[in-house]
Amino acid sequence: MAEEEHAIAGLSQALQGLTVKDFQEFKTKLLEVQVEGGWNIPEDLLEKATQPCTLVSCMGKSLGDDAATDVALGLLEEMSQRDLAEELLHEQVKEHKQKYREHVVQKFLWYEEVNSCPGEKLSISSRYATLSIARKPWRKPGGEQEAVASSHGCANASNGAAPTMVTAQTLFKPNQDGQAPRPVVLVGAPGMGKTMTVRKVMVEWAEGILYKQFDYIFCIDCKELALTEEVSVVDLVSKCCPHRRMPGIILDDQKKILFIFDGFEALGFSLVQPKDELSSDPREVKPLETIVMSLLKRTVLPESSLLITTRPTALRSLGRCLEGECQAEILGFPAASRQEFFHRYFENNNKAAVAFRFARGDEVLYSLCAIPVVSWTVCTMLAGELYLKKNLLECSKTTTQVTMSYLSWLMKCRGRDSPQDLQRFLLKLCSLAADGLWKHKVQFEEREIEERGLDQPDLLPLFLNEKTSKQGGEHGNVYSFPHLHLQEFFAAMFYVLEGEEEAVDGSGALRRDLNVVLESYSKSRKDLNFMVRFLFGLESQKSIEYAAEAVGCRIAPQARGDMLRWLQGRQGGVSRPGQLLKVSELDTFHFLFEMNEKSFTQSALGGFTDIDLQNIKLSLYDQLALCFCIRQWDELACVTLRGCSFELQDPKEEVAQSAASGAGEHPCPHEEPHAPIQLLCRALQHPGSQLQVLRLRWCRLAESCCAELGELLARHPRLAQLELGDGALGDAGVRLLCQGLLQPSCRLRVLR
Repeated sequence: MAEEEHAIAGLSQALQGLTVKDFQEFKTKLLEVQVEGGWNIPEDLLEKATQPCTLVSCMGKSLGDDAATDVALGLLEEMSQRDLAEELLHEQVKEHKQKYREHVVQKFLWYEEVNSCPGEKLSISSRYATLSIARKPWRKPGGEQEAVASSHGCANASNGAAPTMVTAQTLFKPNQDGQAPRPVVLVGAPGMGKTMTVRKVMVEWAEGILYKQFDYIFCIDCKELALTEEVSVVDLVSKCCPHRRMPGIILDDQKKILFIFDGFEALGFSLVQPKDELSSDPREVKPLETIVMSLLKRTVLPESSLLITTRPTALRSLGRCLEGECQAEILGFPAASRQEFFHRYFENNNKAAVAFRFARGDEVLYSLCAIPVVSWTVCTMLAGELYLKKNLLECSKTTTQVTMSYLSWLMKCRGRDSPQDLQRFLLKLCSLAADGLWKHKVQFEEREIEERGLDQPDLLPLFLNEKTSKQGGEHGNVYSFPHLHLQEFFAAMFYVLEGEEEAVDGSGALRRDLNVVLESYSKSRKDLNFMVRFLFGLESQKSIEYAAEAVGCRIAPQARGDMLRWLQGRQGGVSRPGQLLKVSELDTFHFLFEMNEKSFTQSALGGFTDIDLQNIKLSLYDQLALCFCIRQWDELACVTLRGCSFELQDPKEEVAQSAASGAGEHPCPHEEPHAPIQLLCRALQHPGSQLQVLRLRWCRLAESCCAELGELLARHPRLAQLELGDGALGDAGVRLLCQGLLQPSCRLRVLR
């Protein structure tokens, strides 16, 4: 209502500048105006409108405020009332700027997440966390094209000059010469946060926080634009404006306009059109590719600025027509932003601290959280766990399940290929990943991609980053997985995906022999640890079912038998009557935890009676894996930990550290361990436990551990021997131990 009154007031003020004679002439000409979609003002009403304010009210009711202003501008120009027309036009543009900014906030501030309830929307400010963005020195006009290099989430400074770390706010920051880049290409793999960054830019510009040098920023969604056949630049701008109306004058000051093309790869343009076909008139209607290329080659609105977000696959075509562009790559979340995102997601410091500590405890999971969509996936999964349980001490979500969810998200971004085509493509992709791991190789030449039949434009960009090789020429482009752990995941899939051997032609001597992987890992290739962990996770029944339903690929379950025999044999062979076997490799527990199946764990540990671990710093995730296995292990009789430490940050300390993130304080009842050995002690109390001996030698146990040990002594029906060498228990700790010893249920016979 206030906007309408402002528009009417501006028009009324302009008409008040007319003489009585000119005012009458204006009314006469108004009778002859024909407006599309409107209707003429009745002549009797015009006669009664003897004052400008009355006439403006009639025009607004009959034509609408915007159309009334446009009509008045035309009539004033026709009457040679240029001063009044300019004054009215100035007010119209001023009003349009304000309306447009309000429209931008309304359009970009709120969005729906994939898993949100119908009608539920989230604010961009409640989710966006700072991204690491590497900007290369921008190319001078006519200079050699050089794409941003990436290597597993880190900028590769060896290809050309070292990049500069920037933020979304400083993408258009002038250089030392005072010149700001006008074409900026922001590249990132799927799920890296390109569209979220665009939303952040649009909202903060509309709120007057950044990019104040631009009067207008027009954001064009390339997925929607791809359906258009012919268009003009004016049409593109009008689609961004409220009610698709724009004053023509806003394109006059080109330097104050920024065009954003979000998701440029969706257009699929080759951008090789001859220059003489390009447009120089913003109102000229031509094929979509011609108009887009005209903006890129700056034949139309050459003084305007461009921000293009794209996956790496479109860099080559963009390089054909952009000049003097600055390229920047989204590398993902730095460490601080991962924690920031968790706090923004949960909006509760206690829950966020619990979830973040769980993710940080797993090296692979925490590393993958550098990819924003993986952080979102992890938070979504852990939020579900916290909703169902009081804590994450028995969380069933493994790294493989998180990665499978990420793969499912990628599948939603692909075209309409058949399941058979997807299965064949995945097998070829996994062959590439496995071959690379065996050869310690993380970058692949274009020739290798073509030889393996991976050059499929609808699928390849989802899984591999593409960059221009510095060597150029016959080498072509270079490809890599977005993260090393993703390459390890796909390498593991190579050995368990169903498919014919013919589907992986070009893999050379690489055979799909799981036993070769397991034996190589046992003997010398410890660098294959995470791939082996993913192998166990993929062979779980949950993963097999999820892959078929959510991803659209088939995993063969036959490898489970080989895995079981390997696990039993690597600790000294299958047990014989009277022989006691012990597990002395921590990774065994991680493999079983990744599969997360009670029956398989019991089969793998059947016949083993002892745990013997030495000189290991047990992270929270290590402890979760160990305790998961202990709970399924009825035959476990002796646990020996020598020189091991328990890494467990106090929740209060972590909440205090994260208070600066801005998340509100909302105390919640989620119970978390306060003593470093709480997880172990509680796992050892599981029903059916046969534990008789517990040795914690040189583990630097403090007084805080004694309450848990005392409770274990009081409750465990068979524990007969406890050894606590080199501990700093203190007098208070000893008293807590004694409380457990004095309980009637205590069966301890030896305490050292």
